Amino acid sequence: MTVYYVLLEDGGAGGVRFGCNDSLAGDRRTVAGSTEPLANAMRALLDSAAEPAPGLYNSLSGSTLTFLSGTFDGTAVTVYLSGSIRPAGVCDIPRIEAQLTQTAVASVGAIRAEVYVNGVRLADALRLK
Repeated sequence: MTVYYVLLEDGGAGGVRFGCNDSLAGDRRTVAGSTEPLANAMRALLDSAAEPAPGLYNSLSGSTLTFLSGTFDGTAVTVYLSGSIRPAGVCDIPRIEAQLTQTAVASVGAIRAEVYVNGVRLADALRLK
């Protein structure tokens, strides 16, 4: 599976350019156990003990999020998380959104993702920060 992290301020040289001139880059991971790709990918991304590959930044490292459940209807993936989001600065807001949504989309081959934190849409939860 692929989990997404951030290449800080590289202007899109190493992946998809977004936010504060960063790039989104995939990091291949192997997870033993469950055969649920969405659950595996989200748990790997949210695992605070797992370090991304050298040079990659995890904007979720200060957050305490837990994967609760998720669904995939063939087009859209919906992810439910609980816990708290703790961005390290204003640039972490688009980084958090990109990491969560791209990891979810890639895990099941979805076209789009909806992420909820404590029952609130991710965009709304990030606006409260």
